[in-house]
Amino acid sequence: MDPKELNQHLFSLISMFASACWQQIGKVPNQIDGKITKDLKSAQVTIDMLLMLRDKMKGNLTTTEEKLLTDTISNLQMNYADEAAKGDTPKVEDKKEEIKTEASTQETK
Repeated sequence: MDPKELNQHLFSLISMFASACWQQIGKVPNQIDGKITKDLKSAQVTIDMLLMLRDKMKGNLTTTEEKLLTDTISNLQMNYADEAAKGDTPKVEDKKEEIKTEASTQETK
């Protein structure tokens, strides 16, 4: 592949958003604590940002760049839909409240 076909800064930006989204969807562990958590609201925002990036850059991407961006968005959207359909995942906020409740219960014992 010709290096001019794929701008490395664009590749890094798409990869950064995709990595964050995979974590938010709950498909890969958080790089900091190694735990799997789901935050589908944040995942939707991340996907929306990639869609905005695609729309704003329309006509300015090489074929390779456009394919990378389109494929990344499609994969994230399919996995997001799969996780959203499960619907049994507590939100991050709910988990935080659950941890606070557990901590205060243990303090009173």
